[in-house]
Amino acid sequence: MAKLSPFHIAIPVHNLEACRTFYREVLNCEEGRSSDHWVDFNFFGHQLVIHFKAKIIEDTSTNPVDGKSVPIPHYGVVLDWDVFHAFAEDLKQKNIHFIIEPYIRFEGLVGEQATMFFNDPSGNALEFKAFKDMKQLFAK
Repeated sequence: MAKLSPFHIAIPVHNLEACRTFYREVLNCEEGRSSDHWVDFNFFGHQLVIHFKAKIIEDTSTNPVDGKSVPIPHYGVVLDWDVFHAFAEDLKQKNIHFIIEPYIRFEGLVGEQATMFFNDPSGNALEFKAFKDMKQLFAK
């Protein structure tokens, strides 16, 4: 697989300090630049920016995948297999409430992967996943 370019994503959060603590201390993301209204993070080699936005009531949507209700929208990172499992254990030790507990999706099929979903303190859904064989990332 060719070298990946880091992506940049900016997401709204209604509690800047709670999310700042979550990304820095729970997900272990290094904090970068910041202001009174936003904070940059090194999100597994990518640039994640949390921006304060007053809370609004939104409908939550899901799509069925492998018999589970996957939140839409969501974002995250594809990790190495061993890193994923160590990260999942670390999150369990930190008492993260999972939307979808860590498990193996599409077991024995094309695209078999480890995956898990949880929310940040502002309700943004995150998915982390891993493939034993990274060639399966885009396999049909």
